[in-house]
Amino acid sequence: MRRLPIVLLAAVLVVAASAGAAWKVSGSRTIQFFGEHVDRVATTEKVIALTFDDGPDEATDEILALLAERDVAATFYLNGAGMADHPESGPKIVAAGHELGNHTWSHRRMLLVSPSAVADQIEPTDERIRAAGWDGPITFRPPYGKKLFVLPWYLARHDRLTVMWDVSVETFGDTPQSAAEIADATVAAAEPGSIVLLHPWNDRRHVREATGVVIDRLRADGYRFVTVSDLLSGT
Repeated sequence: MRRLPIVLLAAVLVVAASAGAAWKVSGSRTIQFFGEHVDRVATTEKVIALTFDDGPDEATDEILALLAERDVAATFYLNGAGMADHPESGPKIVAAGHELGNHTWSHRRMLLVSPSAVADQIEPTDERIRAAGWDGPITFRPPYGKKLFVLPWYLARHDRLTVMWDVSVETFGDTPQSAAEIADATVAAAEPGSIVLLHPWNDRRHVREATGVVIDRLRADGYRFVTVSDLLSGT
């Protein structure tokens, strides 16, 4: 009878360890249980993909003007709900020469979800992206970077690439970083083939200010900026 508590304890420890490992993998930029994913591209060429998550919102025009001033193409991972609320934004982004990607409909954390819940987040967002005029491949980025079993399985079944990142320096605590802090940390972390993640929407003006500084400083160091698709294709 003494062995029973030991066996139960061992089982609990195994379950706890498995759950901890699964949670770690769920947010990993470099590990995914199913399908293809990328967090950066191995290259010696000084090329970077600049990506923006969330939105669109009222800041779209300001972001596009910032990129146009510097002649930079970027990739926008948009939410379907935001595109529905701001239907003019998607076409503007595409017309300006940028790439659109899927970031779910409502920015739901995609853990412990059913296949139908995944489809409800991805498919209507795809429809908005196509209606905006983007006719290239639609890559996917999970909200909060969270993915476990069902989401990657769904993406694999539909031949969808998960695009993560290797540079993301923003914090979201009570004390926001300054534009200078974001720019300094981003420039320091960037490497050839990096995928840089920034959140310039809503009231995050300091991120928009940092974006211009990041572009200017990296370009002065010999980098050029491309979309995710161009980075993957080596263009």
